[in-house]
Amino acid sequence: MSGDPSGIRGPLDGRLVLDLSRALAGPHAAMMLGDLGARVIKVELPGGGDDTRGWGPPFVGPADARESTYFLACNRNKESVTADLKSAEGRDLVTRLARRADVLIENFRPGVLDRLGFTVERLHELNPGLVVLSISGFGHDGPHGGRAGYDQIAQGEAGLMSLTGEPGAPTKVGTPIADLLAGIFGVSGVLAALLERQATGRGRVVRTSLLSSMIGIHSFQGTRWTVAGDLPEPTGNQHPSIAPYGLFHCADGDIQLAAGSPALWRALAAVTGLDPDDPRYAGNGDRVRRRDELAAELTAVFAGASAADWLARLDAAGVPAGKVRGIDEVYAWEQTRQQGLVVEVEHPTLGAIELPGPPWRFDDGGRREHTAPPTLGQHDASVRAWLDARDAEDEHPSDAHPCDPSRAADDAHRDAGHVVAADVHRAPRTDVGTRR
Repeated sequence: MSGDPSGIRGPLDGRLVLDLSRALAGPHAAMMLGDLGARVIKVELPGGGDDTRGWGPPFVGPADARESTYFLACNRNKESVTADLKSAEGRDLVTRLARRADVLIENFRPGVLDRLGFTVERLHELNPGLVVLSISGFGHDGPHGGRAGYDQIAQGEAGLMSLTGEPGAPTKVGTPIADLLAGIFGVSGVLAALLERQATGRGRVVRTSLLSSMIGIHSFQGTRWTVAGDLPEPTGNQHPSIAPYGLFHCADGDIQLAAGSPALWRALAAVTGLDPDDPRYAGNGDRVRRRDELAAELTAVFAGASAADWLARLDAAGVPAGKVRGIDEVYAWEQTRQQGLVVEVEHPTLGAIELPGPPWRFDDGGRREHTAPPTLGQHDASVRAWLDARDAEDEHPSDAHPCDPSRAADDAHRDAGHVVAADVHRAPRTDVGTRR
């Protein structure tokens, strides 16, 4: 792969990711690496492709080319090729790509990739520097290692639903948090393995799971049990260990506030007319034990004015607070746009569409342009042509580009079926952290 001296493609420019995953955890990980500038080639089953292509409604686009918005959420900055890994031709394509890849991502059930002929030993025989990210449902071994992994099942099995919602009503998080965090944790492992490879020259296998991603975020709720023996229970929209910290009703809507320190408690008490020295609420522990009583008093006060009025008063008093936005409001919010959190891309069948953008910005660089999630097999011809060109260069190295033997092929890749579009928000040049 070739580098981009302008830095327009991000810090992972020049890295190749082979995405054999489907659904969400693996594709999200691969998309993150693409957002960071890597070239991502997604291998999909002919005919239907990734499972998420059929997940909906909503579906959008012309009747003969409907696209799932679910698929669009986790597959930007990728190329799509089709291959049946059970066929000799499909295995040959994956073999050729694995030889050239820096990272391979898979989320088959444990053992499936081995049965297809791609054991870890075989992959490292093909490419000793290959970093393999393997994501499973409940781990790759142990008594539940063979179970299929689905987000909501993992949320329940890992205890997250027992902590969420109102007492007596186990509740899932509103996004597939187990899938998403498995992908995010997987990416952090991949980046560490790529850094290690600079010293060792060898890749390694990074393993994570939906189960581990959930237990990995238990945080203080986990130590509450493992250290103190105190079984956490759900507390709705109030914090279990800090009070007051949560959602409160005003005359015309809801606000949220956080009084996470003694100084903030006194500031909140002053603006709401409560006595900061009331012995019932003297310390945070007292307020937590009387959380419901305190919340009732605050709710009675907040009912006397609008949410906007209270947010203005709390802001003036220095108390952290915010409104509860709908998704439509979030994407219309000027802060969302200014932060580059919406990107516009040109899709082959949908035209210009907006997608949630990458969650990071880099000063003086980062990927500034993004490509739309691909249609199924959109890059079958261009990727195979690129592989043929690279194979020919390997056979006849004297015919390669005199400065960079991969430059011509990679430039061809950039031009083959890859229409790019910039972020919706283009910050002034004084804000060097925004992608442009």
